[in-house]
Amino acid sequence: MGKTFFISDHHFGHTHIIDFESRPFANAEEMDETMIAKWNAVVGEGDKVFHLGDFSFLNRARTQAIVERLNGYKHLILGNHDRGRGRQWWLDAGFDEASEHPIIYKDFFFLSHEPMYMNRHMPYVNVHGHIHGQKYEGAQHFNVSVEHWDYTPLTFEQIRDAVVPGEEQA
Repeated sequence: MGKTFFISDHHFGHTHIIDFESRPFANAEEMDETMIAKWNAVVGEGDKVFHLGDFSFLNRARTQAIVERLNGYKHLILGNHDRGRGRQWWLDAGFDEASEHPIIYKDFFFLSHEPMYMNRHMPYVNVHGHIHGQKYEGAQHFNVSVEHWDYTPLTFEQIRDAVVPGEEQA
């Protein structure tokens, strides 16, 4: 397996998200094509992507057509807009894995769609989406919503380096 990436809240096919989040696209088709291109520009076939929810508003056939075009092994953690379809729907649409609940990655990163309660004494960083352009302050949360990252998946190393303090002191 190659690199590991994280991203959330694509909302493929969702016309209204363009206005809701001031996305710089003329229509959903332009948005979808741009996001597919940005994904494939960084994710290779041997890479893994954790998608932290709210992937698509399209029917199964159109969602599957997008999933098939995206590079990598794709693991979906269901978001609030995904849960109504159920885990099997997403597997049938082409995801390699689909989780209905948050998971812990590398014993330190709590992967969820919605931000979870975290305080500075908890031994985790919550990597999440859901809140789109908003952001929690502090090192306990890391928002991977597409609006923060130019619609491009982030590597594990980018997230780790942003939240894990280095050993070296000034």
